[in-house]
Amino acid sequence: MTDASNTTIFELADQFIALANQLSQQEGDVGKVGTALRFAAARFNAFEAAIKSADLGAEKDSALEWFSSEFREMLSDNLDDHIANPPIIQETVAEETDHSVQMFKG
Repeated sequence: MTDASNTTIFELADQFIALANQLSQQEGDVGKVGTALRFAAARFNAFEAAIKSADLGAEKDSALEWFSSEFREMLSDNLDDHIANPPIIQETVAEETDHSVQMFKG
């Protein structure tokens, strides 16, 4: 196992993605897993902000702006990657019925 102090953010992210892929197969619903992953990220990021902040109440707006900006940049980069390299969509993903997430169809 990799020493935690030498693990990159990309290696850690790959571990979360592997778990999300496993859960997507088990649940048969990528939207449900994506929503759960966003909730988990929000919960953990709120915890991170709370332990790093001297006064989270006063710094809440700054924390929201910083985390939102970081997420937006990461999401934009990954959307660009999927535009350039579209994923192969399986039947079970295409037949998704979970309405907890927005379907992006023009």
